[in-house]
Amino acid sequence: MIPFFSQAATFEELWPLIERHVGEVFDSGKFSHGQQVERLERAVAAYTGARHVVGVNSGTDALVLLLRACGLRPGDGVLVPAYSFVSTATSVVLAGGRPQFVDIDPATYAMDPDALERAVTETSRFVMPAHLFCQMADMAALSEVAARRGLVLLEDSAEGIGMRQRGVHAGLHGVGGVLSFFPSKTLGALGDAGAVLTDDAALAERVAGLRHHGRPGPTLNDFPRIATETAVPGVNSKMDDIQAAVLLAKLTHLDRDIARRDELARAYRERLDGLPGVVRLPEVGDGAPGDARVFYVCLVEVERRDALVEHLAREGIGTEVYYPTPLHLQPCFAYLGHRAGDFPHAEAASGRAVALPLYPDLTLDQVDRVCEAVRAFLTGTAAPTPAAAPAAPAAGTITATATVGRTL
Repeated sequence: MIPFFSQAATFEELWPLIERHVGEVFDSGKFSHGQQVERLERAVAAYTGARHVVGVNSGTDALVLLLRACGLRPGDGVLVPAYSFVSTATSVVLAGGRPQFVDIDPATYAMDPDALERAVTETSRFVMPAHLFCQMADMAALSEVAARRGLVLLEDSAEGIGMRQRGVHAGLHGVGGVLSFFPSKTLGALGDAGAVLTDDAALAERVAGLRHHGRPGPTLNDFPRIATETAVPGVNSKMDDIQAAVLLAKLTHLDRDIARRDELARAYRERLDGLPGVVRLPEVGDGAPGDARVFYVCLVEVERRDALVEHLAREGIGTEVYYPTPLHLQPCFAYLGHRAGDFPHAEAASGRAVALPLYPDLTLDQVDRVCEAVRAFLTGTAAPTPAAAPAAPAAGTITATATVGRTL
């Protein structure tokens, strides 16, 4: 079996350091938003160059709290890509706004600046591109449109740890951005965790209050002073110190892990290049000076994507489909009135894109096996499926979202 994601070897190597950090949590007796969280916030700030980092309990909450802290009003339009994980748009709804979808640039899978220009309406107040898979949106072009049209620029940089454009880290090209530390992310915890990045001290302070029921004060060390004070209605979105302890340990190997992910992506490209039915392979290399790609996943576009996924599942190879239903066609956004054909580039990617296993624990021998299975399918040399054997579901396939929900 080759799972879509595993970090067993990583944790075995890092366990002594993780154990020490976790032991400090138990010794302190403070398990939520304590010293380990503060240490992580400082370490992530140093790594990204952000002046302020605010740890929260998930990447989704980071988006919601960022939007709220920026003053999103009920009904404000937030321009988001039509192709992304559903939280890019549901966070807008949860914060009280109205998603306004924009088609993507097929070269980056991110918001197309020209499409953004056409999508702005009288109710548009924010624009929030998402950086997906291995590279960032064209932030220079998007920033120019946002400035000219009077839009507040935010970034769904949940996948963006380590990504840079013109020397600036993802999440810091506009007013603020976010990180997700979901376990499979480039820097992943043992459960959910996230953070808001910003250079704006006042914005960071508002997010810090909102994550703790609206109470002012940057840390819970201020608890005696703020125990009975609530400035605005907030939520319980504090980061657990156990997750912060794990992330602090894994942060020491982040650059090494990023380099390993790049090596694996290059191997995939070399082995799959030129195969029939391959529409697109991952771009490798950092691009322009000051840019840095980071391979969160290895995404390929192929004809007969769903059949390939079923074939790989039968071969014991995990995949993830990104994303089988574009955002404008998700049931939870049916009230916006979009139909198939409204955002053709997003719909094309949704029908062809699949992510192959890619994580630091993966070996080159395993990459060879994945590529051999892909080659056998695309060249028609794979063994036929027995009639009595139903196709196994794709591991980790992301499905449609019917309602908008969150964890408090």
